[in-house]
Formats: sequence, structure tokens, C-alpha cells
Amino acid sequence: MEDWQSGGFGLYLHWPFCESKCPYCDFNSHVAANIDQKRWQRAYLKEIDRLAADTKGRVLETVFFGGGTPSLMHPDLVAAIIDKIRTKWPMVNNPEITLEANPGSIEAGRFRDYRAAGVNRISMGMQAMNDDDLRRLGRKHTAAEALSAFDIARNSFERVSFDLIYARQEQTLAAWRTELTLALALAVDHLSLYQLTIEDGTAFGDRLARGGLKGLPNDDLAADMYDLTQEICDAAGFPAYEVSNHARPGSESRHNLIYWRGGDYIGVGPGAHGRVTIAGQRWATEAPKAPGAWLDLVEKDRPGEAPRHLLQSDEHALEYLLMSIRLSEGLDIARYQRLAPQALAAETITHLSDLGLILLDDERLRATPKGRMVLNAIIRDLAGA
Repeated sequence: MEDWQSGGFGLYLHWPFCESKCPYCDFNSHVAANIDQKRWQRAYLKEIDRLAADTKGRVLETVFFGGGTPSLMHPDLVAAIIDKIRTKWPMVNNPEITLEANPGSIEAGRFRDYRAAGVNRISMGMQAMNDDDLRRLGRKHTAAEALSAFDIARNSFERVSFDLIYARQEQTLAAWRTELTLALALAVDHLSLYQLTIEDGTAFGDRLARGGLKGLPNDDLAADMYDLTQEICDAAGFPAYEVSNHARPGSESRHNLIYWRGGDYIGVGPGAHGRVTIAGQRWATEAPKAPGAWLDLVEKDRPGEAPRHLLQSDEHALEYLLMSIRLSEGLDIARYQRLAPQALAAETITHLSDLGLILLDDERLRATPKGRMVLNAIIRDLAGA
């Protein structure tokens, strides 16, 4: 069995367009007045044809339409892509096919068409549940519009996730408790709960550098919000299966688990990353970020210009460590040792265990709840070993 089979096989498709750019967002997203969706359809289908050639016969488990705002895609475009994918790979009996959506772009008719096209899971970017914070985050929808969109989604799909951001400006612990309790009362099966991080190159990053962006919580308050998140979600039956992701048991995002478990995935679209094992060698792929550059590359049959990097065994092992330690199930020790040029240092493991940051048994290494608060430090120590 090749290593990727321990994680699975999926396909990620990137739609790079949004109606507006959120000030905290560092994703590859662009605002465009006019989008020729037929041209994009031709390019996506052509690229799927090319990328499928290296993985013939593999059973595809998941498809994820990310962005950007994929709910701006015409349903006919989504249907054509899913139909093409089905001709290129055999699929499991019940593949997970997720589409990301923003509340402002959700219509009941369009969602019915997405479902008819083959989408069976929606991931919604709600981000906050009050109008003041939505405005601070640069979101175009109101809280009422978000709740209406969520009703449309859960009436159209059995599986619906939504995102919230916490540790926002002027947010109190009591306010987050109230908001998260409301979110869990609404939730179907999955929540993604992210602490606000200020990234370089974003509008928020620039504002912070100029001395703006007042009212962000200090580290202690942010840590209290994280602890409260775990407490409330656990009590509601939505335990964390990954640092920022909570689900009813059995409703975890199967696609994201492929990333975190070190599986293979095809990346299609501007800026899309992939990890593909070919003839026993694992390759990291990355498409050009600029939408125009990606279209030009695909339309002019110049795939060789897209970066592709052969991962050495130490790089592969490090990636598996970085991703798997985020999961509640942790890292498979035997698998890591097959990948790594050397085993994890016993003295480092003992030290981290004595500090109460990790748990180790004969098969797996896991971060404790305390350890998840300092996960980067744990990874740094383990990787250094």
C-alpha cells in the first residue's frame, strides 16, 4: 500500500472570484466586474482532463469547490465540472462534494440546482452573528441575511457547515459564549471556529501596522475564548476533531481529513495546491495565482510552466507531522517512522509529555487540550528533533 492511501484521495477546485475582498482575508481571491463562465468552464474541464492522466483508476472520495466565493459559480458550470470528474475517476458510493458559499450569494433556486448537479454538502462563511461585528469584518451581509441563507442551505442539503471567527475587536468572553451557544442551537453537523489572525498583506495587517485595529483581545482573553469554545462545543456534542473544526461524530469534513491525514489531492484552478503520488514519488503542485495567468497557461497548453516539486522523504515526513498533529486522533507513529529519515527524539517526547502537552501510546502521538494551545511550539520541538 502506498502512503497516500492512509489519507485518501480528493480533488480541490479553486474559484478565485468574490464580490468584494474581506479585510482579514489572505486567500487567493479577486474582484472582477465581468466573468466569462463559459471560458472558465472550458479551462477547468481541460485541466481536469490533463491532471487525471496521472491518477487513472484511483477511487475519488471527495470534491471541494473552494475560493473565493464558489456560490457565484453558475450551477451549469458546477454540474459540468462534476460530470467531467465522474468520467475521469471512479468514485466511492457516497462521495462528499462540498461547495463553499457566502450568505449574500445564496438563493433557494440556485441551491436546488447545485444539489441537482451533485453537490451534497455546503460550507457557509457566516463569520459573525451580529451586524456590528459583520461590518467590522468587512462582510456585506447582515446577521438576518445570514440566518435566512442558512435556512435555505439546511432545507436543501443534509450536511451544512458554517464558519465563525472569534477573538474579534471589542468582543467579550460573555458575548462569545452567547454567540456560540446560538450557533450550536442552529448547527446541523459541523462548525469551523477560527480565532481572528492578522496576516501581513491584508487590509487588517496594514491597518494594524499603522496603529489602527483597536480593541483586539490580549493573549489571555484569546486563550480563554479558545477554552470556552472547547467546553461549550463538547457539551453540545460537537467535539473538536481538529484544532479549529468541530463536528458531530461521523460528520467530520472528509475532504479536509485527506489534507490532515496526508492523503493525495488534485488541485485545479488559480493558486490551487496539490499533493500527488506518481510511481511511488510524491509531488507538490501549485498553479499560478493570477486568474489571467492560469487561464493563459491552460488555454495555451503550457502545463510545464506550473511549479511542481518532488518531495524528499524528510519533507514528506515533516508535512505529515505538521498536519496530523492538528487532529484529535494525532500522528500514526509507525507511519511517520516509515516516512522519516530518523525517528522522533525520545527525550523530546518525554519532555513534552512531562509538561502535559502530548500523549503517547504504542500507536499514536496526540496533543493534549493544553498542548493544542501551544501547537506551533510542539511542532517546532518535534520537527527539530
